Amino acid sequence: MAFTIRVAVPDDFTAVGEVTVRAYLSGGHLHEGSTYVQTLADASRRAEGAELWVAADDADGRVLGTVTFAAPGTPFHEIAEAGEADVRMLAVDPAAQGQGIGEALMVRCLERARALGLTGVALSTQPSMRAAHRVYERLGFVRVPERDWQPMPGIDLLAYRRDLTEPEPAA
Repeated sequence: MAFTIRVAVPDDFTAVGEVTVRAYLSGGHLHEGSTYVQTLADASRRAEGAELWVAADDADGRVLGTVTFAAPGTPFHEIAEAGEADVRMLAVDPAAQGQGIGEALMVRCLERARALGLTGVALSTQPSMRAAHRVYERLGFVRVPERDWQPMPGIDLLAYRRDLTEPEPAA
């Protein structure tokens, strides 16, 4: 499947929210009654407070995946420290998973961070998101347990960081 990574436009926002919620629910990373469903579904808010990227199907323009890139000083900047960007809400439509879309979105975030002259990229992930962990590690992210945190009781998040001052990992 051929796809293009691009900045989301307002016509994408509904699909971005649906893909994000569907990916989190189908992966068992969220339950239907969670208040986080509204946050995941609200793509327009993410686009206002960060850079919202999509992977769009080249054949029909359908949103296949999405990621939120939060530069320093933006509202979605969460666990990143000075000189780092945050990557948030990486999601790939369950029907399109396993085709390199999540990795391509993450590579785009790394490229964007380098273009901004940042020294690193940080992210939080649930322990159950093992497929995503493999992508992060393949791209040179390492666990930083000292940044692990709980946004609310019972929700444990693991932290990863990619140092952009180091050479690219071998493929």
